[in-house]
Amino acid sequence: MTTERAYHHGDLRRAVLAAALDVIATEGPAALSLRDLARRAGVSHAAPAHHFKDRTGLLTAIAAEGYRLLSATLGEAEGLRDLGVRYVRFATTHPAHFQTMFRPELLRPDDQELLTARERTRRQLRTAVEGYGDDPTIGFMAAWSMAHGFATLLLSHNLDGPLDGRDPEEAFRSLAGEMFQPAENPATG
Repeated sequence: MTTERAYHHGDLRRAVLAAALDVIATEGPAALSLRDLARRAGVSHAAPAHHFKDRTGLLTAIAAEGYRLLSATLGEAEGLRDLGVRYVRFATTHPAHFQTMFRPELLRPDDQELLTARERTRRQLRTAVEGYGDDPTIGFMAAWSMAHGFATLLLSHNLDGPLDGRDPEEAFRSLAGEMFQPAENPATG
């Protein structure tokens, strides 16, 4: 029998984040409760508030972590198509992060960690579309919309029928190849 009290935890912050990601992946962000997460981690109901203050703080931490993970994933991409494939892969391997990152009503809009991670990811996406189309802003929005839309439809099982067992990453790679061609250089015609 141990003399340690239940509220002592090696890495409570990580344990609460992991439990939150499990809840979000299975039930969505609306089901998240700090009291339930404390119970799952085996700590007092007030313990998670020491790390996150409140539910919004926890969701903001998840979103910031998601942007860092996405940025790392995108950083290994070779070209625009591969960047989109990696975006889709991130969504399927980190569905709870993905569901949280793009829900601004759930997050602290002024959180510096979130703002920094989000901007780094957006910069990567903008840089990747340079040279595609005449307007880089339109190219950025088109590429992001296509990858994000595909990932969202995939996660919500709306592409199960159209994919008919086909590998989603290869399907996206084909789609991106048809949609995005490098801008022609007027000098080479």
